[in-house]
Amino acid sequence: MYCNDLFSYSRFKTREVKIGDLLLGGDQPIRLQSMTTTDTMNTEATVAQSIRMIEAGCELVRITAPSKNDAENLAPIKQALREKGYNTPIVADIHFTPNAAEVAAGIVEKVRVNPGNYADKKKFEEIDYTDESYQAELDRIRDRFTPLVLLCKKNGTAMRIGTNHGSLSDRILSRYGDTPQGMVESAMEFLRICRDHDFHEIVISMKASNPQVMVQAYRLLVSEMMKHGMNYPLHLGVTEAGDGEDGRIKSAVGIGTLLEDGIGDTIRVSLTEEPEAEIPVAKMLADRYVNRAATARPITPVQPMVNPFEYTRRHSSEVENIGQRQVPRVIMDYSHKNEITAASLFGVGYNYSVPLDKWNLSDMACDYIYCGQNAVTFEIPGTLGLIYDYEYWKNVSDQPRCYPLFSRENYLPNERSFGLHFLKVSADSFTENDITLFTTHPGLVLILETENTHAVADMRAFFFSLLKNELHVPVIISRKYTGLTEDEFMLYAPTDAGALLLDGLGDGVFVSAPELPMQRVNSTAFGILQATRTRISKTEYISCPSCGRTLFDLQETTAKIRSRTSHLKGIKIGIMGCIVNGPGEMADADYGYVGTGPGKITLYKEKTVVKKNVTEEHAVQELIDLIKEHGDWIEPNL
Repeated sequence: MYCNDLFSYSRFKTREVKIGDLLLGGDQPIRLQSMTTTDTMNTEATVAQSIRMIEAGCELVRITAPSKNDAENLAPIKQALREKGYNTPIVADIHFTPNAAEVAAGIVEKVRVNPGNYADKKKFEEIDYTDESYQAELDRIRDRFTPLVLLCKKNGTAMRIGTNHGSLSDRILSRYGDTPQGMVESAMEFLRICRDHDFHEIVISMKASNPQVMVQAYRLLVSEMMKHGMNYPLHLGVTEAGDGEDGRIKSAVGIGTLLEDGIGDTIRVSLTEEPEAEIPVAKMLADRYVNRAATARPITPVQPMVNPFEYTRRHSSEVENIGQRQVPRVIMDYSHKNEITAASLFGVGYNYSVPLDKWNLSDMACDYIYCGQNAVTFEIPGTLGLIYDYEYWKNVSDQPRCYPLFSRENYLPNERSFGLHFLKVSADSFTENDITLFTTHPGLVLILETENTHAVADMRAFFFSLLKNELHVPVIISRKYTGLTEDEFMLYAPTDAGALLLDGLGDGVFVSAPELPMQRVNSTAFGILQATRTRISKTEYISCPSCGRTLFDLQETTAKIRSRTSHLKGIKIGIMGCIVNGPGEMADADYGYVGTGPGKITLYKEKTVVKKNVTEEHAVQELIDLIKEHGDWIEPNL
């Protein structure tokens, strides 16, 4: 088990940690935090940016301290903030430099260390360790880490043990590989040293740029803590999430999945944007759970039927292009439209050219539209299917590629003599007596919906019932959202559908938001599938959120690279401001662009350095040349 209850919402009760005047964990609210992007040695700029973050709602301000000088400069930064009336705790971010961490521990309220970099050998190469040499490394790390533990204990300074999937040490990689298990063990090694010294003012994180890895790592960590009677607070984040819509969707899939199960005490949303822009996103994610327990309807527990620590897609029958071997499908809602025209399909990826009399399809062209009782009177593209309410469908059933949607009330056995058809079922009113409806009729696909505020758990119970009864009927995850802003929708829909897809549950998504632009709803649906790695429809950018270590303008560079490469469907490009997370996080990327000095870029193919010290002026073109050299380039359609 990795949470209190899979079906009834409650937060995993962690111990309360004191960070200056701020309490984190226990019964405290989910705390919001971000990180400065300024040069730490620029006191004025760092103070000004910290104030903007605090006024946006930031409750912990993290500042990088890559050197002893940077760590020492935290003192005047802290003093200036206090003189201006801001008492928000400061967190020093440390990677390779134990001496900087020890200086910071005497100045700020919290120190973050990365077990993969702190006092560990980091050569970015595979090394075989014997039991003896592995233990010798652990002893060496204990000797280097213990002084910081004792200083934090003496000064009342809290600590975050922050594991990053992309910066695991060679030693961990040699024994556990690039896995969630390795991430957990990396943190546990440092946690054991803290516990040996009776130091417990600790927060733990398990960050990854891949939401699936991130979620599995946190679940494993909580499971491991439960086994040993530990309950340290958890800092949630998807690292290098990127910017804009993609960054928000990716963050929501990872962070929201864990929040649904009551896991998480503080949030940092890592966007390649100004740090104060991260706070409203984190707040929207956290606020959704303030009244969750009070508003959720009871759910009948079902025996868990998936492994929460490993991804396996649920086996489902294949019905035309839906099910087992097919990518998850996207259905868009047109039932609320006054009229469905060829032009109205532009927002869902279909552009009709009148002069050429042909359809042009984007990589995010939806697979079906739900028409309800609205007739489509034009010739549709060959890749699109139409879904009508059953009673209306009977009048248009001779139309190509149109299919009926039944309700529970009008779904009768003698009406099922045709091929693909859909049945709308509600998870919150479903009982096991309804199972007889889902006997594997060869053409049946379920549209699963719920009105329960604890929607993920409600739908999860439904899927578990299907698994328990060995029913392989395909299921489309459906949610309708009203009264939301676009920003809220981009967080809530990815949480609800993404949490299920990460566990291998679901053969498609049908998200409806009648008040929002169709193009936004459609791109969000495809973004959910992209973030869960269940259907790749566009280029993915693993882009860090910038900090004081960054050696170039990340926002400008990301935009420049995106403008040249966004047509490369399925390619993953890592854009890293410095060496700290670069090579490691790019274990999940096909190509990497990493700042290694002022105005100097190093290019990677996966984890291998290909070109060093490329001038920033020529680096984007050199990256494109590298992609061409490896046969992954295609010319854009202009």
